[in-house]
Amino acid sequence: MAEPTHTRLRKFNTKDTYPEQNLDNDLCQAVVANGVVYLRGQIGQDLDTRESVGVGDVVAQTERAMQNIQMLLEEAGSGLEDIVKVTIYIIDPRYREDVYRTMGKYLRGVFPVSTGIVVQALARPEWLVEIDATAVLSSPGQGAVAQ
Repeated sequence: MAEPTHTRLRKFNTKDTYPEQNLDNDLCQAVVANGVVYLRGQIGQDLDTRESVGVGDVVAQTERAMQNIQMLLEEAGSGLEDIVKVTIYIIDPRYREDVYRTMGKYLRGVFPVSTGIVVQALARPEWLVEIDATAVLSSPGQGAVAQ
């Protein structure tokens, strides 16, 4: 059998994550492939308990999303300084300054490319912001251990 060319971290099924919705998809929080770390969009949610954090507070949700991103990157063998692209989804353009200011504390000196998008809604009504990040591995040959 050939060596896997990618590693999937924190696998889950949407029927467990979204029990109120009729879903059944096998997903994961991060994939490491060919020296690149692809993260699932992160929101104001505790990754271990799946509980929403900072309901009604876009700054608290952004803080948690960035903490999740930092934790996932570290688990993958990368870090915030290795982020090359972020995509920010907000449900109200008035949240932009608070979100970017909060995210900016984590990305000071990193200079990733970014795209900001205003959307009608996210997967749950209490979620106000979602941040998607792509990074490279900190050093060649490094990477996560398969889970």
